[in-house]
Amino acid sequence: MRLFVTGAAGFIGTETTKELIANGHQVVGLARSEENVRTLENLGAQVHRGSLQDVESLKRGAKDSDGVIHLAFIHDFTKFAENGAIDKTAIDAMGDVLVGTNKPFIVTSGTGLIAPGVVVTEDMRRESSTHVPRVSEQAGLAYASRGVRAMAIRLPQVHGAAGKAGLISYLVELARQKGAAAYVGDGAERWAAAHRLDVARLYRLALERGTVNGIYHAVGEEGVPMRQIVELIGRALNVPVVSIRKEQARDYYGPLAMFAGLDMPASSTLTQQRLGWTPTGTGLIADISQPGYFKV
Repeated sequence: MRLFVTGAAGFIGTETTKELIANGHQVVGLARSEENVRTLENLGAQVHRGSLQDVESLKRGAKDSDGVIHLAFIHDFTKFAENGAIDKTAIDAMGDVLVGTNKPFIVTSGTGLIAPGVVVTEDMRRESSTHVPRVSEQAGLAYASRGVRAMAIRLPQVHGAAGKAGLISYLVELARQKGAAAYVGDGAERWAAAHRLDVARLYRLALERGTVNGIYHAVGEEGVPMRQIVELIGRALNVPVVSIRKEQARDYYGPLAMFAGLDMPASSTLTQQRLGWTPTGTGLIADISQPGYFKV
């Protein structure tokens, strides 16, 4: 298949591009910079110049493809609402040209902020909320009733390359800035995790085997305790590890405060059954414990 992939040169996208090409697919990757162009060319992908804000470019890329995988998102949490709106506009632009084609359209969401405190499953639907401005899942799956094989992949904390581990990467930067690594309360809350090689394989399997309106969880570990993560960060950066109260979260975490203290475990049992996917990558703690994973 000829696939238009946004975020193809990114942290998860590079491995997804490799996985797709290795399995006989042709990747046309969205590139917003010369660095993206070089990355895509080195991967053996074709280049489609544009950005998430270039709606006409997105429409052309989607129209000329046999399917779309939307991985890109502007990860600036100080402008979360603005970037969520950009994301929805991009999804609508690509989805509109796929209407009636039955082509696959995979959007990217997250396992968190769906039902904190319980193990989230694929059958639990995400509701629209003014507290969560990213609505990629709802926007993408809306095309399932319009003749598109629309699907969503929910990501946990994805790791697998030095310095990268989802929201945990932001926690590392905060610990550097604040001179201390902090968790809320007793740090018992759990965050689901997965290795990016497993995640890349799941995107390919969803493309090949996924069904319309399908939701799939790229979860290798259901829940890693936050205290364990933060203590590791403290050791890696040689800074104190402290417990803070919930009401102190805004001062410490800033824009990430919405995630602070939240128990966000998730299961991938149904995904494994439905797509024949088995995560085999290194676990989060073992991976980020490697010397130099978070460079000082």
